[in-house]
Amino acid sequence: MHYKTVVSTLVLASTLAATPPAKADNVAKQQINNGWTFKQVRGNNWYPATVPGVVQTDLMNNQIIEDPFYRLNERGIQWVDKEDWEYKTTLNVSPDIFDKDNIELDFKGLDTYADVYLNDSCILKADNMFREWKVSVKSLLKKDGNELRIYFHSPIKVDLPKFDALKFPVEAGNDQSENGGIFDKKVSVFARKAGYHYGWDWGPRIVTSGIWRPVYLIGWNDAIIDNIFYEQTKVTPKRADIKAQIRFNADKEGEATLTIKADGVKTVWTKKAQVKKGTNLIETKLTVNNPKLWWSNGLGEPHLYPFTASISMDGKVADTKTIHLGLRSLKVINKPDKDGHSFYFELNGVPVFAKGANYIPQDNFLPRVTPEQYEKTILDAVNANMNMLRVWGGGIYENDLFYDLCDKYGIMVWQDFMFACSIYPLTPELEDNIRQEAVDNVVRLRNHPSIAIWCGNNEIHTAWFNWGWMKKFDAYGVTEQLRNDTKKLFNHLLADVVKEYDPTVFYWPSSPYGGNPDAKCETGKEIWNPDGDAHYWGVWHAKDSIANYNKIKARFFSEYGFQAFPEYQSVLKYAPEERDHNIYSDVMMAHQRGGSHANGLIEWYLLNEYRKPKDFPNFLYMGLLLQGDAIKTAIEAHRRMMPYNMGTLFWQHNDCWPVASWSSRDYYGRWKAQHYFAKKAFNDILVSPIAEDGKLNVWIVSDRLKATKGKLDIRVMDLKGNVLFEKQSNVTLPANTSQIQFSAPIESVLGGKQKNEVVVNARFIENGNGEVVSNNYFFTRFKDIDFLKADIQMTSVPAGDGYDVTVQSDVFARGVFLSIDGIDNFFSDNYFDLLPGEPVTIHVTTKLDKETFDKQLKNESLADAY
Repeated sequence: MHYKTVVSTLVLASTLAATPPAKADNVAKQQINNGWTFKQVRGNNWYPATVPGVVQTDLMNNQIIEDPFYRLNERGIQWVDKEDWEYKTTLNVSPDIFDKDNIELDFKGLDTYADVYLNDSCILKADNMFREWKVSVKSLLKKDGNELRIYFHSPIKVDLPKFDALKFPVEAGNDQSENGGIFDKKVSVFARKAGYHYGWDWGPRIVTSGIWRPVYLIGWNDAIIDNIFYEQTKVTPKRADIKAQIRFNADKEGEATLTIKADGVKTVWTKKAQVKKGTNLIETKLTVNNPKLWWSNGLGEPHLYPFTASISMDGKVADTKTIHLGLRSLKVINKPDKDGHSFYFELNGVPVFAKGANYIPQDNFLPRVTPEQYEKTILDAVNANMNMLRVWGGGIYENDLFYDLCDKYGIMVWQDFMFACSIYPLTPELEDNIRQEAVDNVVRLRNHPSIAIWCGNNEIHTAWFNWGWMKKFDAYGVTEQLRNDTKKLFNHLLADVVKEYDPTVFYWPSSPYGGNPDAKCETGKEIWNPDGDAHYWGVWHAKDSIANYNKIKARFFSEYGFQAFPEYQSVLKYAPEERDHNIYSDVMMAHQRGGSHANGLIEWYLLNEYRKPKDFPNFLYMGLLLQGDAIKTAIEAHRRMMPYNMGTLFWQHNDCWPVASWSSRDYYGRWKAQHYFAKKAFNDILVSPIAEDGKLNVWIVSDRLKATKGKLDIRVMDLKGNVLFEKQSNVTLPANTSQIQFSAPIESVLGGKQKNEVVVNARFIENGNGEVVSNNYFFTRFKDIDFLKADIQMTSVPAGDGYDVTVQSDVFARGVFLSIDGIDNFFSDNYFDLLPGEPVTIHVTTKLDKETFDKQLKNESLADAY
């Protein structure tokens, strides 16, 4: 049996407008997604199956198991991963494929241990969810009535013997083996499979199997393109130099002609080459003069050029492929400086402050995430002024569509390899499997302009030095062996793959990391990491006060976060019963994977910062406000630190099921207060008032590449709106900087009031367009402020796909939350403050008629929640 891995970058026409390539009649493709059935191997009954899909979704569709996301149903499906499953379909080959000289089966993704049979011949034994498998099948195919059968071995049964054979315990703290009914046997580390499937501290344990990505039958004559690499060797506004490498397979010797053209570029590049039967490589150099550059969100247009490459033989086009390229120079600058080592992203010669979040898979059942959900997830980042997402190492190397959308909308991607928080005992077989996995995915993703960095793993380096792994493994005498495995994998094997296959992109062995494989990078002191990126979890896990975000320094914050439950209307979707409505109920605890410890932290912080909420819905509301305040504090602090710190990626952008977590958008895509607050804190101009050393300092941060002029208006008022202090001044914001634009002793702005009786409102009004950036600041904790009951008036007028609602209050109203029933709606802003007598208008997207909308529309502010 012979098979090899072939990868390609497929751009979905639904996402990106593309010039249709010249038709290559020599290549034909057929998706095998119809007529599939499946069964439990030790059962008798075959049921209809959906491909792509997984066993659990097929069992749900056939009403054999209940939705595991609802109430306590997850507990009842743990038997599924202990069983073997079989899938089969009858394959009739389309005539345009059957007549081809070469026919291959292309499995984009098999999860995970899968034996594939075609007409009873075993053609493949797959053992890695992250790899693509391609098998030549011409000699085995009939025109009609071919049986394609896939036997999925239980990943638990395959890997339990590997666990039992080890002489030391593995380290995989997030593997919820007990929930899976296998005691403390954390087998996740043995499978090249998404780590979060085995559970995480925000996700369920649902270990899937199945045909999780599409299957194609591909027929071709003469030649077929394997992959293309457009290596951008040097890009400036004047010229882009590209080395194009086209790897293709030919089934005969002869002369081939490579032709490359790009929309918007007059030059057509051609090159002739003698080719041999088998794999061939043609390299050629391309130059684009005065290119339109690709910019990240907020800095400019993320321009994409469709580059179309064709291979011709005997005067006929054999194969053609179009790839959308963003021409840009994107580097990580990690160099010695006066404070340690810099760590920042430089795009087209400009230092860019990275603003964004960590991204996890959008569902435990990956094939059911729709293109519309992908687009909404990326647009929710774009619309919150983000320019970066970190694809975290316990999930998957995402679908092509994810990166296509990041390319299209200007979201830079920090891409982890799929390793997180665990020890992976290496064998030669596993090492080879991992190397091929890395090659597959680097080759698949390297043409995306959004790929900004390749990172070896999540938190494995810091785990060795800060989590007590050294001491634990010293007791078994295997520390040296496992440390060597770790360094071999993350400092050599993966680094070498990136160097060979994507040489212009920066590789970072772990996150967090400081540059030395044998030293801790996070100090635990005020300077958290002077040389690289940091995961600061003192706020939350260590009960540091939220104000501590203002003190902790690092060069780049790649993780930090704060938990909250989803809003009440979301909770009703998975915990609808009255008896569920207590954060310690069985159902709410099942949807809180941090356990009672995490719920205790939410309560502790809530009572530390606020007063006691009066009931369950208000506990949820105040918890959301608390989470938003915490992350707002962090983002503003990190941006004020610029250029010492040059990035802030909070944990986390999204959820994989309905749960209490650190996400800013819940599983249903509802924005939490944190997402609304992040949108404002990530604005390209940020006004950030703060008390420092007895002074009220007002910082203004600008990410713009040109200076901006405007007026700074600072008001200090009491909660009834009486202005106690006001100062207006004309200011010029330098490009790409953070500066104090106003400073005064705190006592001088209080107008005789106490600190807990006032609010600071700082506004920047831009010259010319009159755009206003505003921010409120309080000198004390909210629990020490006697907010007044507000009389909030709301008026609505029909507008577009919903209503414009104007909201105003007679007194200062903190955290105004608007809601209507259900979650099929969206508020353009929410959890906002209202200044007395200063109305705010927001848009609500809803299908409700006006009478029903006005009747349902509710509001509350913090004073109502006690």
